[in-house]
Amino acid sequence: MNQEHDESYSHVLKYTGVFGGVQGLNVLIGLVRNKIVAVLLGPGGMGLVSLFTTTISFISQATHLGISFSAVRHISELYDHGDEAQTAHFVKVVRGWSLLTALIGMLVCIVIGPFLSNTTFSWGDHSLHFILLAPAVGMIAITGGETAILKGQRRLGALALVQIIAALASLVISIPVYYFFWQAGIVPVIVLMAFVTMCATLYYSLRLYPLHLSGARGILGEGMEMVRLGVAFTVAGIVGSAAEMVIRSYLNVVGDLDVLGLYNAGYMLTITYAGMVFSAMETDYFPRLSAVNRDVVATNYTVNRQMEVSLLIISPMLTALIVFLPVLIPLMFSNEFMPVIAMAQVSALAMFFKVLTLPVAYITLARGKSLVYLFLETSYFVVFVLLIIYGYEHWGLIGTGIAITVAHVFDYLMINGVAHWLYGYKMSSAVIRYGAIHILIGLLAYFTTITVDGYAYWVFGIGLSLVSLMFSLLILRQKTHLWERLKQKFF
Repeated sequence: MNQEHDESYSHVLKYTGVFGGVQGLNVLIGLVRNKIVAVLLGPGGMGLVSLFTTTISFISQATHLGISFSAVRHISELYDHGDEAQTAHFVKVVRGWSLLTALIGMLVCIVIGPFLSNTTFSWGDHSLHFILLAPAVGMIAITGGETAILKGQRRLGALALVQIIAALASLVISIPVYYFFWQAGIVPVIVLMAFVTMCATLYYSLRLYPLHLSGARGILGEGMEMVRLGVAFTVAGIVGSAAEMVIRSYLNVVGDLDVLGLYNAGYMLTITYAGMVFSAMETDYFPRLSAVNRDVVATNYTVNRQMEVSLLIISPMLTALIVFLPVLIPLMFSNEFMPVIAMAQVSALAMFFKVLTLPVAYITLARGKSLVYLFLETSYFVVFVLLIIYGYEHWGLIGTGIAITVAHVFDYLMINGVAHWLYGYKMSSAVIRYGAIHILIGLLAYFTTITVDGYAYWVFGIGLSLVSLMFSLLILRQKTHLWERLKQKFF
């Protein structure tokens, strides 16, 4: 059992680092690309890119039935049982549904093109643009299905390579096209990016399971459980998008565009930073959890191990983020964004609770409890919107940061309570101990930012960051023999 314990920690640590690093690379490439594209296209061109990509994402989300996520659960179970024949058959089911949703998505994009043109733009006729973007919607659906196959089969190296290829391609394709064609190149870039990502994904998935059309008749009826979970996932995503739209509309009306811009910057900085660690959840953790979802003991073990490692990795980062935001904000944005520091610092505390919530939330998806998942997500977003409105009305921008943290505390209590009641989940003593210590350090770092100035601020802030880092490294060393592995690799 000790060896299994060690391997479990090593596996989670390895792939959390791998996909966190890939996500970090994506963010870095995205910053470079956005900077260059902003120079080439200007604010108007960037706005046009945003309108097209947002619309395509919404159509994809609404028509693709969440296949890219829901299919992972069943494929993972079959993979864990070693049933190769059933796995190959279900791959056909996934591909059949992916093709169907691709065709539906393309048709919807073409049919509602004139409506989208009228509602999205106040000038010109852009119906042809949306028609030309229809292939991108179809290719995104195909990519989602093939990605689910790779996730379910634990082809984590291939998934990481696909993400890297897509990020690099976005840089290589967009810059020359925008340079020569300016705004006329926006639609071709979106379509080309979808094509490159699809081809890269197909390269790995077809090597794993070549395309076979024989025996494909009648397979769509076999994927209804997958579709039900996918629809719930899709509806929850739409509810989340609607909640974000309500919040941004409210801040724009009650405040102004500057307030909205500051909120977006603070929210993006906090969520994106933590997202580099959370990115491994869907790619590596969810397939492993799905494979053991019927075993309460194995589920608790898998959830708690993922939570421990994620908590130990992200907590020092969050503590450092709270302390160094006064330096990071001017570097990443400009001095005009300095008012967002207080909001971002308090909202960073929310991520401590998110790391204690997200691994547990995946149990509902792994069990295929679509209605429970939809109820939990809807409840959270309703509370989130109400708290943001209340927080801004009473305390302004910093009130939105407080609201984000309180909403995540509510989500933590709700998700963990439901998981304990329905699935027998119990948080391990190690998670409770590590969580209590790291949250305490994070709170001390936050109180340092509001009570201490000058040199004392940096002494206490850096000191707390180092304490958090050293504590995490000490635990990870005990669990994975980290130092010995590093010595063998580099010395």
